[in-house]
Amino acid sequence: MRPLFALVFALLSVHAARSEDAVKIGARVDKLKFTDTRSLPRTSSDFGTKKAIVFVFTNTTCPVVQRYLPTLQALETEYRPKGVQFVAVNAADEDTLIAIATQSVKYDVEFPFVKDFDGSVARALGVKRTPEVVVLDAEHTIRYRGRIDDQYRLRGNRPKPTTHELKDALDAILAGQKVATPETEVDGCSITFPRSTKPKDVNFAEHVAPILRKHCAECHKTGGSAPFALNTYKQASARAAAIAEVVRDQRMPPWFASHDFGPFVNRRGLSDDERAVLTDWARTDAAPGDLTKVPAPPNEVKEKWLIGKPDLVLESTNFELPAKGDIPYKYAVLLHNFTEDTWVQGVQITSDNPRVLHHANLAFGSLVSGFKEENFITGYVPGGEPMVLDDGTAFRIPKGSVLALQIHFVSTGKEEKCRLSVGLRYPRAVVQQQLRNIQLTDSKFTIPPGAPAHKVTARRALDTDVVGIGLFAHMHLRGKDMTFTAHAPDGTRDPLLVVANYNFSWQVPYRWEPGKKILPKGTRLECVARYDNSAFNPYNPDPQATVRNGPQTHHEMMFGFFFYTNANEKLNLRIDPKTGIEVKEKTR
Repeated sequence: MRPLFALVFALLSVHAARSEDAVKIGARVDKLKFTDTRSLPRTSSDFGTKKAIVFVFTNTTCPVVQRYLPTLQALETEYRPKGVQFVAVNAADEDTLIAIATQSVKYDVEFPFVKDFDGSVARALGVKRTPEVVVLDAEHTIRYRGRIDDQYRLRGNRPKPTTHELKDALDAILAGQKVATPETEVDGCSITFPRSTKPKDVNFAEHVAPILRKHCAECHKTGGSAPFALNTYKQASARAAAIAEVVRDQRMPPWFASHDFGPFVNRRGLSDDERAVLTDWARTDAAPGDLTKVPAPPNEVKEKWLIGKPDLVLESTNFELPAKGDIPYKYAVLLHNFTEDTWVQGVQITSDNPRVLHHANLAFGSLVSGFKEENFITGYVPGGEPMVLDDGTAFRIPKGSVLALQIHFVSTGKEEKCRLSVGLRYPRAVVQQQLRNIQLTDSKFTIPPGAPAHKVTARRALDTDVVGIGLFAHMHLRGKDMTFTAHAPDGTRDPLLVVANYNFSWQVPYRWEPGKKILPKGTRLECVARYDNSAFNPYNPDPQATVRNGPQTHHEMMFGFFFYTNANEKLNLRIDPKTGIEVKEKTR
Protein backbone atom coordinates (compact mmCIF):
# COMPACT_ATOMS: atom_id res chain seq x y z
CA MET A 1 0.00 0.00 0.00
CA ARG A 2 1.29 3.45 -0.85
CA PRO A 3 2.10 5.70 2.11
CA LEU A 4 -0.43 8.43 2.77
CA PHE A 5 2.10 11.23 2.26
CA ALA A 6 3.02 9.77 -1.16
CA LEU A 7 -0.65 9.78 -2.25
CA VAL A 8 -1.10 13.38 -1.04
CA PHE A 9 2.10 14.41 -2.82
CA ALA A 10 0.83 12.79 -6.04
CA LEU A 11 -2.51 14.60 -5.82
CA LEU A 12 -0.80 17.92 -5.16
CA SER A 13 1.53 17.29 -8.09
CA VAL A 14 -1.47 16.70 -10.40
CA HIS A 15 -3.12 19.89 -9.13
CA ALA A 16 0.09 21.84 -9.63
CA ALA A 17 0.46 20.48 -13.15
CA ARG A 18 -3.12 21.48 -13.99
CA SER A 19 -2.54 24.96 -12.55
CA GLU A 20 0.59 25.34 -14.66
CA ASP A 21 -1.33 24.25 -17.75
CA ALA A 22 -4.16 26.72 -17.09
CA VAL A 23 -4.40 29.90 -19.19
CA LYS A 24 -3.04 32.67 -16.99
CA ILE A 25 -4.56 36.08 -16.35
CA GLY A 26 -2.35 38.49 -18.29
CA ALA A 27 -1.79 36.10 -21.18
CA ARG A 28 -2.16 37.56 -24.65
CA VAL A 29 -4.63 35.65 -26.82
CA ASP A 30 -4.07 35.03 -30.51
CA LYS A 31 -6.86 35.41 -33.06
CA LEU A 32 -9.80 33.25 -32.00
CA LYS A 33 -11.78 31.31 -34.61
CA PHE A 34 -15.49 30.48 -34.42
CA THR A 35 -18.64 30.23 -36.56
CA ASP A 36 -21.38 32.84 -36.55
CA THR A 37 -25.09 32.05 -36.69
CA ARG A 38 -25.04 32.68 -40.45
CA SER A 39 -22.78 29.58 -40.72
CA LEU A 40 -19.80 31.72 -41.71
CA PRO A 41 -16.28 31.18 -40.33
CA ARG A 42 -15.27 34.26 -38.32
CA THR A 43 -12.42 35.44 -36.06
CA SER A 44 -12.10 37.83 -33.14
CA SER A 45 -10.43 40.34 -35.49
CA ASP A 46 -13.80 40.74 -37.23
CA PHE A 47 -14.93 42.87 -34.29
CA GLY A 48 -12.40 45.53 -35.24
CA THR A 49 -10.65 47.74 -32.74
CA LYS A 50 -12.38 47.64 -29.35
CA LYS A 51 -11.35 48.91 -25.94
CA ALA A 52 -12.48 45.58 -24.50
CA ILE A 53 -14.15 42.36 -25.65
CA VAL A 54 -16.37 40.36 -23.30
CA PHE A 55 -16.69 36.68 -24.19
CA VAL A 56 -19.55 35.07 -22.26
CA PHE A 57 -19.84 31.29 -22.61
CA THR A 58 -23.36 29.96 -23.01
CA ASN A 59 -25.53 27.03 -23.94
CA THR A 60 -29.28 26.75 -24.49
CA THR A 61 -30.09 24.65 -21.40
CA CYS A 62 -28.11 25.97 -18.42
CA PRO A 63 -30.58 27.79 -16.10
CA VAL A 64 -27.87 30.17 -14.88
CA VAL A 65 -27.19 31.26 -18.46
CA GLN A 66 -30.88 31.93 -19.01
CA ARG A 67 -31.16 34.03 -15.85
CA TYR A 68 -28.13 36.12 -16.76
CA LEU A 69 -29.00 36.94 -20.37
CA PRO A 70 -31.10 40.03 -19.44
CA THR A 71 -28.28 41.22 -17.15
CA LEU A 72 -25.75 40.77 -19.92
CA GLN A 73 -27.93 42.66 -22.39
CA ALA A 74 -28.29 45.55 -19.95
CA LEU A 75 -24.50 45.65 -19.52
CA GLU A 76 -23.97 45.50 -23.28
CA THR A 77 -26.34 48.43 -23.80
CA GLU A 78 -24.43 50.42 -21.19
CA TYR A 79 -20.92 49.64 -22.43
CA ARG A 80 -21.39 49.49 -26.21
CA PRO A 81 -21.10 53.29 -26.57
CA LYS A 82 -17.86 53.09 -24.57
CA GLY A 83 -16.19 50.83 -27.12
CA VAL A 84 -16.87 47.43 -25.50
CA GLN A 85 -17.89 44.41 -27.59
CA PHE A 86 -19.96 41.61 -26.04
CA VAL A 87 -20.18 38.20 -27.72
CA ALA A 88 -21.90 35.00 -26.59
CA VAL A 89 -19.86 31.88 -27.32
CA ASN A 90 -21.77 28.60 -27.37
CA ALA A 91 -19.49 25.65 -26.61
CA ALA A 92 -22.20 22.99 -26.15
CA ASP A 93 -21.73 20.15 -28.60
CA GLU A 94 -25.47 19.46 -28.82
CA ASP A 95 -26.60 23.01 -29.65
CA THR A 96 -27.20 23.81 -33.32
CA LEU A 97 -26.72 27.19 -34.98
CA ILE A 98 -30.48 27.57 -35.36
CA ALA A 99 -30.98 26.81 -31.66
CA ILE A 100 -28.34 29.40 -30.75
CA ALA A 101 -29.89 32.06 -33.00
CA THR A 102 -33.34 31.25 -31.59
CA GLN A 103 -32.02 31.80 -28.05
CA SER A 104 -30.82 35.25 -29.10
CA VAL A 105 -34.30 36.09 -30.41
CA LYS A 106 -36.15 34.56 -27.45
CA TYR A 107 -34.22 36.59 -24.87
CA ASP A 108 -34.04 39.70 -27.08
CA VAL A 109 -30.25 39.79 -26.94
CA GLU A 110 -28.64 42.21 -29.37
CA PHE A 111 -24.96 41.22 -29.30
CA PRO A 112 -23.61 38.40 -31.53
CA PHE A 113 -23.95 34.71 -30.74
CA VAL A 114 -21.25 32.43 -32.18
CA LYS A 115 -20.45 28.72 -32.06
CA ASP A 116 -17.23 27.19 -30.72
CA PHE A 117 -17.60 23.87 -32.53
CA ASP A 118 -14.32 22.29 -31.44
CA GLY A 119 -13.95 23.96 -28.04
CA SER A 120 -10.81 25.81 -29.12
CA VAL A 121 -12.06 29.23 -27.99
CA ALA A 122 -12.99 27.96 -24.52
CA ARG A 123 -9.63 26.22 -24.15
CA ALA A 124 -7.69 29.25 -25.38
CA LEU A 125 -9.39 31.40 -22.75
CA GLY A 126 -9.24 28.83 -19.94
CA VAL A 127 -13.03 28.52 -19.62
CA LYS A 128 -14.72 25.46 -18.11
CA ARG A 129 -18.27 26.58 -17.22
CA THR A 130 -21.25 28.55 -18.41
CA PRO A 131 -21.91 31.47 -17.99
CA GLU A 132 -18.22 32.16 -17.40
CA VAL A 133 -16.96 35.44 -18.83
CA VAL A 134 -13.53 36.47 -20.08
CA VAL A 135 -12.59 40.09 -20.72
CA LEU A 136 -9.81 41.00 -23.13
CA ASP A 137 -8.39 44.51 -23.31
CA ALA A 138 -7.51 46.39 -26.49
CA GLU A 139 -4.27 44.36 -26.83
CA HIS A 140 -6.24 41.09 -26.48
CA THR A 141 -4.73 40.42 -23.06
CA ILE A 142 -6.87 38.47 -20.58
CA ARG A 143 -7.72 40.92 -17.80
CA TYR A 144 -10.63 39.16 -16.11
CA ARG A 145 -12.12 35.68 -16.01
CA GLY A 146 -14.97 34.48 -13.84
CA ARG A 147 -18.55 35.24 -12.88
CA ILE A 148 -20.77 38.14 -13.91
CA ASP A 149 -21.84 38.97 -10.36
CA ASP A 150 -23.04 37.03 -7.31
CA GLN A 151 -26.82 37.10 -7.89
CA TYR A 152 -27.60 33.79 -9.62
CA ARG A 153 -26.40 30.31 -8.79
CA LEU A 154 -27.43 26.77 -9.67
CA ARG A 155 -28.99 26.51 -6.19
CA GLY A 156 -30.39 29.68 -4.70
CA ASN A 157 -30.48 33.28 -5.93
CA ARG A 158 -30.13 36.69 -4.33
CA PRO A 159 -32.80 39.37 -4.85
CA LYS A 160 -30.03 41.68 -6.00
CA PRO A 161 -26.30 41.22 -6.56
CA THR A 162 -23.95 42.37 -3.81
CA THR A 163 -20.83 42.26 -6.00
CA HIS A 164 -20.38 43.30 -9.64
CA GLU A 165 -17.19 41.64 -10.83
CA LEU A 166 -17.73 42.00 -14.58
CA LYS A 167 -18.81 45.63 -14.34
CA ASP A 168 -15.90 46.44 -12.00
CA ALA A 169 -13.44 44.80 -14.40
CA LEU A 170 -14.76 46.78 -17.37
CA ASP A 171 -14.64 50.06 -15.46
CA ALA A 172 -11.03 49.39 -14.46
CA ILE A 173 -9.96 48.46 -17.99
CA LEU A 174 -11.62 51.53 -19.50
CA ALA A 175 -9.95 53.72 -16.87
CA GLY A 176 -6.54 52.20 -17.62
CA GLN A 177 -6.32 50.66 -14.15
CA LYS A 178 -5.50 47.24 -12.80
CA VAL A 179 -8.49 44.93 -12.26
CA ALA A 180 -8.79 44.50 -8.48
CA THR A 181 -10.17 40.96 -8.63
CA PRO A 182 -8.94 39.46 -11.93
CA GLU A 183 -10.36 35.95 -11.39
CA THR A 184 -13.38 34.50 -9.60
CA GLU A 185 -15.06 31.13 -9.30
CA VAL A 186 -18.14 30.49 -11.45
CA ASP A 187 -21.21 28.66 -10.16
CA GLY A 188 -22.68 27.36 -13.38
CA CYS A 189 -22.85 24.40 -15.71
CA SER A 190 -19.76 22.45 -16.75
CA ILE A 191 -18.83 22.55 -20.43
CA THR A 192 -18.55 19.12 -21.99
CA PHE A 193 -16.11 19.52 -24.82
CA PRO A 194 -16.57 17.56 -28.06
CA ARG A 195 -15.04 14.12 -27.67
CA SER A 196 -12.99 12.39 -30.30
CA THR A 197 -15.11 9.26 -30.58
CA LYS A 198 -14.42 6.30 -32.76
CA PRO A 199 -16.52 6.66 -35.92
CA LYS A 200 -19.04 3.98 -36.76
CA ASP A 201 -18.40 1.66 -39.67
CA VAL A 202 -20.56 3.16 -42.41
CA ASN A 203 -20.37 3.07 -46.19
CA PHE A 204 -21.85 4.87 -49.16
CA ALA A 205 -24.05 2.12 -50.57
CA GLU A 206 -25.97 1.17 -47.44
CA HIS A 207 -25.86 4.28 -45.27
CA VAL A 208 -24.88 7.46 -47.11
CA ALA A 209 -26.63 7.11 -50.47
CA PRO A 210 -30.16 6.81 -48.96
CA ILE A 211 -29.62 10.05 -47.01
CA LEU A 212 -28.37 11.90 -50.07
CA ARG A 213 -31.31 10.60 -52.11
CA LYS A 214 -33.80 11.76 -49.48
CA HIS A 215 -32.43 15.20 -48.64
CA CYS A 216 -30.09 16.34 -51.43
CA ALA A 217 -31.01 14.81 -54.79
CA GLU A 218 -33.68 17.37 -55.72
CA CYS A 219 -30.95 20.01 -56.14
CA HIS A 220 -27.69 18.01 -56.39
CA LYS A 221 -28.40 16.22 -59.62
CA THR A 222 -27.14 16.52 -63.17
CA GLY A 223 -28.54 19.74 -64.56
CA GLY A 224 -29.95 20.68 -61.16
CA SER A 225 -29.82 24.02 -59.37
CA ALA A 226 -26.86 23.00 -57.17
CA PRO A 227 -23.32 23.45 -58.60
CA PHE A 228 -22.57 19.72 -58.56
CA ALA A 229 -24.34 16.36 -58.49
CA LEU A 230 -24.23 13.79 -55.66
CA ASN A 231 -25.83 10.85 -57.44
CA THR A 232 -22.84 8.50 -57.57
CA TYR A 233 -20.17 7.26 -55.20
CA LYS A 234 -17.48 9.02 -57.21
CA GLN A 235 -19.31 12.35 -57.04
CA ALA A 236 -20.02 12.10 -53.30
CA SER A 237 -16.67 10.68 -52.15
CA ALA A 238 -14.79 13.51 -53.86
CA ARG A 239 -16.69 15.90 -51.56
CA ALA A 240 -16.97 13.79 -48.40
CA ALA A 241 -15.15 16.30 -46.17
CA ALA A 242 -17.17 19.22 -47.53
CA ILE A 243 -20.44 17.31 -47.02
CA ALA A 244 -19.48 16.55 -43.41
CA GLU A 245 -18.65 20.20 -42.76
CA VAL A 246 -21.86 21.70 -44.16
CA VAL A 247 -24.14 19.20 -42.42
CA ARG A 248 -22.27 19.66 -39.13
CA ASP A 249 -22.75 23.42 -39.36
CA GLN A 250 -26.32 22.87 -40.62
CA ARG A 251 -25.70 24.98 -43.71
CA MET A 252 -27.29 22.17 -45.70
CA PRO A 253 -30.03 21.31 -46.30
CA PRO A 254 -31.00 25.02 -46.25
CA TRP A 255 -33.48 25.91 -43.52
CA PHE A 256 -33.49 29.11 -41.48
CA ALA A 257 -36.36 28.78 -39.01
CA SER A 258 -36.45 27.48 -35.48
CA HIS A 259 -37.61 23.87 -35.27
CA ASP A 260 -39.58 24.72 -32.10
CA PHE A 261 -42.48 26.15 -34.09
CA GLY A 262 -44.68 24.94 -36.92
CA PRO A 263 -44.72 22.20 -37.97
CA PHE A 264 -44.13 23.17 -41.60
CA VAL A 265 -44.70 20.63 -44.33
CA ASN A 266 -41.74 21.88 -46.41
CA ARG A 267 -39.28 21.74 -43.51
CA ARG A 268 -35.77 20.62 -44.39
CA GLY A 269 -33.23 19.13 -42.04
CA LEU A 270 -31.26 16.05 -41.10
CA SER A 271 -31.78 14.06 -37.94
CA ASP A 272 -28.88 13.75 -35.49
CA ASP A 273 -28.38 10.15 -36.63
CA GLU A 274 -28.30 11.13 -40.31
CA ARG A 275 -25.80 13.90 -39.58
CA ALA A 276 -23.61 11.46 -37.66
CA VAL A 277 -23.63 8.97 -40.56
CA LEU A 278 -22.35 11.59 -43.01
CA THR A 279 -19.63 12.86 -40.67
CA ASP A 280 -18.54 9.32 -39.71
CA TRP A 281 -18.32 8.40 -43.39
CA ALA A 282 -15.96 11.31 -44.05
CA ARG A 283 -13.80 10.24 -41.08
CA THR A 284 -13.50 6.64 -42.28
CA ASP A 285 -12.05 7.32 -45.73
CA ALA A 286 -15.47 7.41 -47.41
CA ALA A 287 -15.87 3.65 -47.84
CA PRO A 288 -17.89 2.65 -50.93
CA GLY A 289 -19.49 -0.56 -49.63
CA ASP A 290 -21.22 -2.86 -52.08
CA LEU A 291 -22.16 -0.41 -54.82
CA THR A 292 -24.67 -2.88 -56.23
CA LYS A 293 -26.80 -2.00 -53.19
CA VAL A 294 -26.95 1.72 -53.96
CA PRO A 295 -30.60 2.78 -54.18
CA ALA A 296 -31.78 3.47 -57.69
CA PRO A 297 -31.83 7.19 -58.50
CA PRO A 298 -35.28 8.77 -58.51
CA ASN A 299 -37.08 8.75 -61.79
CA GLU A 300 -36.21 11.87 -63.69
CA VAL A 301 -39.25 14.01 -64.34
CA LYS A 302 -38.88 14.91 -68.01
CA GLU A 303 -41.81 17.28 -67.89
CA LYS A 304 -40.46 20.53 -66.43
CA TRP A 305 -43.92 21.76 -65.45
CA LEU A 306 -44.76 20.33 -62.03
CA ILE A 307 -48.05 22.25 -62.01
CA GLY A 308 -49.26 20.26 -65.02
CA LYS A 309 -49.35 21.60 -68.56
CA PRO A 310 -49.60 25.39 -68.26
CA ASP A 311 -52.43 27.27 -69.90
CA LEU A 312 -50.21 30.32 -70.37
CA VAL A 313 -46.40 30.55 -70.51
CA LEU A 314 -44.63 33.91 -70.28
CA GLU A 315 -40.91 34.29 -70.94
CA SER A 316 -38.29 36.80 -69.88
CA THR A 317 -35.56 38.21 -72.06
CA ASN A 318 -32.37 36.14 -72.40
CA PHE A 319 -30.07 37.58 -69.74
CA GLU A 320 -26.34 37.72 -70.48
CA LEU A 321 -24.38 37.22 -67.25
CA PRO A 322 -20.73 37.99 -66.40
CA ALA A 323 -18.22 35.29 -65.55
CA LYS A 324 -17.42 36.57 -62.07
CA GLY A 325 -18.43 38.99 -59.38
CA ASP A 326 -21.64 39.79 -57.57
CA ILE A 327 -24.53 40.25 -59.99
CA PRO A 328 -27.03 42.97 -59.00
CA TYR A 329 -30.68 42.04 -59.00
CA LYS A 330 -32.20 41.78 -62.47
CA TYR A 331 -35.81 42.60 -63.29
CA ALA A 332 -38.01 41.28 -66.07
CA VAL A 333 -41.48 42.55 -67.00
CA LEU A 334 -43.48 39.77 -68.69
CA LEU A 335 -45.34 41.39 -71.54
CA HIS A 336 -48.87 40.11 -71.19
CA ASN A 337 -51.73 42.36 -70.18
CA PHE A 338 -54.42 40.71 -68.05
CA THR A 339 -57.48 42.52 -69.41
CA GLU A 340 -59.81 40.88 -66.87
CA ASP A 341 -59.47 39.44 -63.37
CA THR A 342 -57.65 36.15 -63.96
CA TRP A 343 -57.68 33.20 -61.59
CA VAL A 344 -54.74 30.79 -61.31
CA GLN A 345 -54.42 27.57 -59.36
CA GLY A 346 -50.82 26.78 -60.26
CA VAL A 347 -47.83 29.07 -60.83
CA GLN A 348 -44.29 27.91 -61.57
CA ILE A 349 -41.04 29.71 -62.35
CA THR A 350 -38.49 27.75 -64.40
CA SER A 351 -35.08 28.46 -65.90
CA ASP A 352 -33.21 27.13 -68.91
CA ASN A 353 -29.96 27.41 -66.88
CA PRO A 354 -30.66 26.47 -63.23
CA ARG A 355 -26.99 26.72 -62.20
CA VAL A 356 -27.02 30.51 -62.46
CA LEU A 357 -30.45 31.13 -60.88
CA HIS A 358 -30.29 31.49 -57.12
CA HIS A 359 -33.85 32.68 -56.56
CA ALA A 360 -36.60 34.73 -58.16
CA ASN A 361 -39.77 36.41 -56.93
CA LEU A 362 -42.92 36.99 -58.99
CA ALA A 363 -45.37 39.86 -58.43
CA PHE A 364 -48.18 41.61 -60.26
CA GLY A 365 -48.31 45.34 -60.89
CA SER A 366 -48.65 47.86 -63.68
CA LEU A 367 -46.33 49.71 -66.01
CA VAL A 368 -47.76 52.96 -64.63
CA SER A 369 -47.78 52.44 -60.85
CA GLY A 370 -44.93 49.92 -60.73
CA PHE A 371 -44.51 46.73 -58.72
CA LYS A 372 -44.76 46.44 -54.97
CA GLU A 373 -43.62 43.75 -52.52
CA GLU A 374 -47.16 43.42 -51.20
CA ASN A 375 -48.22 42.13 -54.64
CA PHE A 376 -45.98 39.08 -54.28
CA ILE A 377 -47.43 35.92 -55.84
CA THR A 378 -44.80 33.18 -55.48
CA GLY A 379 -41.08 32.59 -55.75
CA TYR A 380 -38.40 30.18 -56.87
CA VAL A 381 -35.63 28.86 -54.61
CA PRO A 382 -33.37 25.87 -55.34
CA GLY A 383 -35.18 22.71 -54.36
CA GLY A 384 -38.39 24.61 -53.71
CA GLU A 385 -41.87 23.78 -54.91
CA PRO A 386 -44.14 25.69 -57.29
CA MET A 387 -47.39 27.20 -56.07
CA VAL A 388 -50.05 24.52 -56.46
CA LEU A 389 -53.32 25.23 -54.68
CA ASP A 390 -55.97 22.74 -53.68
CA ASP A 391 -59.05 22.39 -55.85
CA GLY A 392 -61.51 25.12 -54.91
CA THR A 393 -58.78 27.66 -54.06
CA ALA A 394 -57.21 30.10 -56.52
CA PHE A 395 -55.17 33.30 -56.69
CA ARG A 396 -56.60 36.36 -58.44
CA ILE A 397 -54.43 38.44 -60.77
CA PRO A 398 -56.28 41.79 -60.93
CA LYS A 399 -57.59 43.28 -64.14
CA GLY A 400 -55.07 45.56 -65.83
CA SER A 401 -52.02 43.86 -64.31
CA VAL A 402 -48.80 42.60 -65.81
CA LEU A 403 -46.33 40.27 -64.10
CA ALA A 404 -42.71 40.97 -63.24
CA LEU A 405 -39.78 38.97 -61.91
CA GLN A 406 -37.10 40.04 -59.45
CA ILE A 407 -34.13 37.75 -60.17
CA HIS A 408 -30.97 36.91 -58.22
CA PHE A 409 -28.33 35.38 -60.48
CA VAL A 410 -24.94 34.01 -59.39
CA SER A 411 -21.73 33.91 -61.41
CA THR A 412 -20.13 30.56 -62.29
CA GLY A 413 -16.64 31.51 -63.52
CA LYS A 414 -17.65 31.81 -67.15
CA GLU A 415 -20.05 33.96 -69.09
CA GLU A 416 -23.56 32.52 -69.08
CA LYS A 417 -27.01 33.14 -70.48
CA CYS A 418 -30.35 32.47 -68.82
CA ARG A 419 -34.00 32.84 -69.73
CA LEU A 420 -36.83 32.41 -67.22
CA SER A 421 -40.33 31.15 -67.94
CA VAL A 422 -43.47 31.52 -65.84
CA GLY A 423 -46.22 28.97 -66.30
CA LEU A 424 -49.81 29.63 -65.21
CA ARG A 425 -52.44 26.95 -64.85
CA TYR A 426 -56.09 27.95 -64.51
CA PRO A 427 -58.61 26.24 -62.20
CA ARG A 428 -60.68 23.33 -63.47
CA ALA A 429 -62.85 23.08 -60.37
CA VAL A 430 -65.30 25.67 -59.09
CA VAL A 431 -63.40 28.31 -57.07
CA GLN A 432 -64.80 28.76 -53.60
CA GLN A 433 -61.93 30.55 -51.85
CA GLN A 434 -59.40 33.15 -52.87
CA LEU A 435 -55.80 32.87 -51.72
CA ARG A 436 -55.05 36.12 -49.95
CA ASN A 437 -52.20 37.60 -48.00
CA ILE A 438 -51.72 40.16 -45.28
CA GLN A 439 -48.53 42.20 -45.29
CA LEU A 440 -47.22 42.91 -41.83
CA THR A 441 -45.09 45.86 -42.85
CA ASP A 442 -43.63 49.17 -41.72
CA SER A 443 -41.97 51.68 -44.04
CA LYS A 444 -41.33 54.48 -41.54
CA PHE A 445 -38.40 52.94 -39.66
CA THR A 446 -34.92 54.37 -39.22
CA ILE A 447 -32.02 52.01 -38.41
CA PRO A 448 -29.18 53.85 -36.63
CA PRO A 449 -25.54 53.36 -37.64
CA GLY A 450 -23.91 50.37 -35.94
CA ALA A 451 -27.14 49.04 -34.38
CA PRO A 452 -26.68 45.26 -33.93
CA ALA A 453 -30.36 44.30 -33.58
CA HIS A 454 -32.65 47.22 -34.36
CA LYS A 455 -36.27 46.20 -33.87
CA VAL A 456 -39.20 47.04 -36.18
CA THR A 457 -42.73 45.84 -35.37
CA ALA A 458 -45.94 45.61 -37.40
CA ARG A 459 -49.41 44.38 -36.38
CA ARG A 460 -52.69 43.60 -38.13
CA ALA A 461 -55.97 42.23 -36.81
CA LEU A 462 -57.99 39.57 -38.66
CA ASP A 463 -61.49 40.73 -39.59
CA THR A 464 -62.74 37.18 -40.21
CA ASP A 465 -62.02 33.56 -39.35
CA VAL A 466 -59.14 32.34 -41.52
CA VAL A 467 -57.26 29.20 -42.49
CA GLY A 468 -53.52 29.85 -42.56
CA ILE A 469 -51.59 28.66 -45.62
CA GLY A 470 -48.07 29.81 -44.79
CA LEU A 471 -45.63 32.61 -43.98
CA PHE A 472 -42.86 34.43 -45.82
CA ALA A 473 -40.21 36.87 -44.55
CA HIS A 474 -38.65 39.59 -46.69
CA MET A 475 -35.85 41.94 -45.63
CA HIS A 476 -32.60 43.01 -47.25
CA LEU A 477 -28.93 42.60 -46.34
CA ARG A 478 -29.23 43.84 -42.76
CA GLY A 479 -32.12 41.49 -41.94
CA LYS A 480 -31.20 39.40 -38.89
CA ASP A 481 -34.34 37.57 -37.77
CA MET A 482 -38.12 37.79 -37.98
CA THR A 483 -40.73 36.51 -35.53
CA PHE A 484 -44.44 35.93 -36.25
CA THR A 485 -46.92 35.67 -33.35
CA ALA A 486 -50.71 35.33 -33.24
CA HIS A 487 -52.48 36.89 -30.23
CA ALA A 488 -55.93 35.30 -29.96
CA PRO A 489 -59.02 37.22 -28.75
CA ASP A 490 -59.01 35.18 -25.51
CA GLY A 491 -55.51 36.43 -24.69
CA THR A 492 -53.58 33.29 -25.59
CA ARG A 493 -50.35 33.67 -27.54
CA ASP A 494 -49.42 31.40 -30.43
CA PRO A 495 -45.80 31.69 -31.67
CA LEU A 496 -46.17 30.93 -35.37
CA LEU A 497 -42.61 31.18 -36.69
CA VAL A 498 -39.13 32.38 -35.78
CA VAL A 499 -36.86 32.88 -38.79
CA ALA A 500 -33.81 32.93 -36.54
CA ASN A 501 -31.15 32.94 -39.27
CA TYR A 502 -32.64 35.18 -41.95
CA ASN A 503 -30.64 34.95 -45.16
CA PHE A 504 -31.33 37.39 -47.99
CA SER A 505 -30.03 34.87 -50.54
CA TRP A 506 -32.40 32.08 -49.40
CA GLN A 507 -35.89 33.51 -49.11
CA VAL A 508 -37.82 30.40 -48.14
CA PRO A 509 -41.61 30.12 -47.67
CA TYR A 510 -42.93 28.25 -44.62
CA ARG A 511 -46.10 26.25 -45.30
CA TRP A 512 -48.49 24.63 -42.84
CA GLU A 513 -50.30 21.39 -43.48
CA PRO A 514 -53.46 22.28 -45.45
CA GLY A 515 -56.43 23.09 -43.24
CA LYS A 516 -54.59 22.74 -39.93
CA LYS A 517 -53.81 26.34 -38.92
CA ILE A 518 -57.14 28.00 -38.08
CA LEU A 519 -57.20 31.49 -36.53
CA PRO A 520 -60.41 33.16 -35.32
CA LYS A 521 -61.69 36.63 -36.15
CA GLY A 522 -60.09 39.26 -33.94
CA THR A 523 -56.72 37.51 -33.78
CA ARG A 524 -53.92 40.09 -33.78
CA LEU A 525 -50.99 39.13 -35.97
CA GLU A 526 -47.65 40.56 -34.89
CA CYS A 527 -44.38 40.56 -36.81
CA VAL A 528 -41.10 41.66 -35.24
CA ALA A 529 -38.05 42.09 -37.46
CA ARG A 530 -34.53 42.78 -36.21
CA TYR A 531 -31.78 44.35 -38.31
CA ASP A 532 -28.02 44.06 -37.89
CA ASN A 533 -26.42 47.32 -39.03
CA SER A 534 -23.17 46.59 -37.21
CA ALA A 535 -19.73 46.07 -38.72
CA PHE A 536 -19.88 42.41 -37.63
CA ASN A 537 -22.63 41.76 -40.19
CA PRO A 538 -20.57 40.44 -43.13
CA TYR A 539 -23.20 41.50 -45.66
CA ASN A 540 -23.63 45.07 -44.39
CA PRO A 541 -23.00 47.57 -47.23
CA ASP A 542 -22.18 50.42 -44.82
CA PRO A 543 -22.26 50.16 -40.99
CA GLN A 544 -21.94 53.96 -40.75
CA ALA A 545 -25.14 54.60 -42.69
CA THR A 546 -28.52 55.49 -41.27
CA VAL A 547 -30.81 53.05 -43.08
CA ARG A 548 -34.39 53.61 -44.14
CA ASN A 549 -36.99 51.88 -46.28
CA GLY A 550 -36.20 51.65 -49.98
CA PRO A 551 -36.17 49.37 -53.03
CA GLN A 552 -32.41 48.81 -53.38
CA THR A 553 -30.46 46.23 -51.39
CA HIS A 554 -28.49 48.98 -49.61
CA HIS A 555 -31.87 50.20 -48.31
CA GLU A 556 -34.06 47.99 -46.13
CA MET A 557 -37.56 46.56 -46.19
CA MET A 558 -39.79 44.96 -43.60
CA PHE A 559 -42.43 42.57 -44.98
CA GLY A 560 -43.91 39.64 -43.13
CA PHE A 561 -46.42 37.86 -45.37
CA PHE A 562 -49.28 35.82 -43.94
CA PHE A 563 -51.05 33.74 -46.63
CA TYR A 564 -54.57 32.55 -45.88
CA THR A 565 -58.10 31.91 -47.06
CA ASN A 566 -61.31 33.13 -45.46
CA ALA A 567 -62.70 30.15 -43.58
CA ASN A 568 -66.35 30.88 -44.43
CA GLU A 569 -65.93 32.14 -48.00
CA LYS A 570 -68.04 30.54 -50.75
CA LEU A 571 -67.35 32.32 -54.04
CA ASN A 572 -68.88 29.66 -56.32
CA LEU A 573 -66.92 30.95 -59.34
CA ARG A 574 -66.80 28.97 -62.56
CA ILE A 575 -63.61 29.70 -64.44
CA ASP A 576 -62.92 29.28 -68.15
CA PRO A 577 -60.00 26.81 -68.21
CA LYS A 578 -58.69 28.41 -71.41
CA THR A 579 -58.51 32.01 -70.14
CA GLY A 580 -58.70 31.91 -66.33
CA ILE A 581 -61.58 34.41 -66.47
CA GLU A 582 -64.86 33.93 -64.62
CA VAL A 583 -67.68 32.56 -66.75
CA LYS A 584 -70.70 34.76 -66.19
CA GLU A 585 -74.10 33.10 -66.35
CA LYS A 586 -76.30 34.68 -68.99
CA THR A 587 -79.45 36.30 -67.69
CA ARG A 588 -82.64 35.73 -69.59
